[in-house]
Amino acid sequence: MSHVVQPLDQPSNYKDSQARMDRNRQQDALSKSTTLYIGNLSFYTTEEQIYEIFSKCASTEEGGGIKRIIMGLDRNTRTPCGFCFVEYYTHAEALACMRYISGTKLDERIVRCDLDLGYKEGRQFGRGKTGGQVRDEHRQDYDPGRGGWGAQVQRQEIDRRKEAEERYADAQDGPGAVAGGGEDWKDNSVPEPEKTLKRERSVDDDDDGEREAQRARTDGDDRI
Repeated sequence: MSHVVQPLDQPSNYKDSQARMDRNRQQDALSKSTTLYIGNLSFYTTEEQIYEIFSKCASTEEGGGIKRIIMGLDRNTRTPCGFCFVEYYTHAEALACMRYISGTKLDERIVRCDLDLGYKEGRQFGRGKTGGQVRDEHRQDYDPGRGGWGAQVQRQEIDRRKEAEERYADAQDGPGAVAGGGEDWKDNSVPEPEKTLKRERSVDDDDDGEREAQRARTDGDDRI
């Protein structure tokens, strides 16, 4: 029955295209490797979290343990982009991680562990055109743990918005465009003081009124 169940500590069929060695030499190197490639990480997973979970497979009493952790970074922004390398002191520790940690959840994501040929300077950077990982270049789904939409979808959305803005600008300047209002209307919006048709009373009007009242008292005018 051993041939029915696939061993959990076997490396995948992934071949590093930048490694200058044939398949047989790669297989031989992987059989002794102490380095793991960890994929499908959240952009927000920290080095401390990785150390905590992967140290559970370390055999410090046998001279093992985690040698170092190299976080994968976006080539342009130098921010985490969803992968890392974990180096152990022994090959057995790396195999134990593939058995017990690969396929488990970290930050609500199922992480993948794979034996690696060994870390070299420069491999910490994403190989995608936009600086991140290649897998995020072509991703069509929305993944909040890995920057939202894939890089191609984001570029398409930027191009669509740019095209819409250019169309709107052409419509503003073209024939039949609706004239835009200026800012002068704000100054004209204040209503002018209401004009009255009544003439203001003068000193002469007061004198005439007093004489009229005196005449009425003399004549017995009923209006008083």
